[in-house]
This record gives sequence, structure tokens and C-alpha cells, in this order.
Amino acid sequence: MITELNPKEEYKKSFTDLNTLKEELENNPFGKVVLYIEEGCVIAYLYYSEIYERVEINNIEVEPDFRNKGIGTELLRYLTETTDQKSISLEVKKDNYNAIKLYKKFNFKEKAMRKGYYHGVDGILMVKE
Repeated sequence: MITELNPKEEYKKSFTDLNTLKEELENNPFGKVVLYIEEGCVIAYLYYSEIYERVEINNIEVEPDFRNKGIGTELLRYLTETTDQKSISLEVKKDNYNAIKLYKKFNFKEKAMRKGYYHGVDGILMVKE
């Protein structure tokens, strides 16, 4: 099940610290978090900012035991189908081949290289128009 994070709701179990995400939302008026919940447990999330006419994906994470099962695809599909924004952008580590493959499946294009963006590792700016 995919649902938006409710800052007042407590979740049964999560692989990540949802309190940190709730704090992020308090400090980011444009921020939204979408959760993937299975059997009452959070197993993945997508944190993004909807800023005027564009969306910026801040982070997408799937619990390691649930990777390569299409959950990241479902979260991205949800985002692309529910947002009416013209542009979606993100940065990804240049060696994160699985993520790059996923983004390309959704027609994200490589636009620029961000030298040292991830603590010395280059990042790729990708955009879906």
C-alpha cells in the first residue's frame, strides 16, 4: 500500500527513522513523503519537494531485503501519476547503476555532472520534463 506520511501517525515498524523524516517535513514547507507499507510495516519511502512548477526528489529508499522487487518503480509511478508538475529532477551517484536504470525507465534524462556531490563521488543531475 502506498500512502503519504502523516506526521501525527505512529507506524508499527520501519527500517528507517521516520522521526527524522517528520522533522524534515516540519522544516521544509514544500516537502512530502510517500510511504510503501506492507503488513503494517514501512519498507520504503520517497521524500520529495514540490516547489512551484517542479518536483525535486530528495531521497528514495527501499529496505535492503525488499530491493529489486519493483517497489521503487511503484513509488516513482505513484509520484509521476499524482503530480501535475512539468519537471521532476534528482541527483544520483554516478555509480548507482540500479537507480539510474530505474530513472531512465521513467524517461529521466542525464542533464549534468555534479563533481564531488556525494562526499567526493560525482552525482548526475537527471530531469524528467
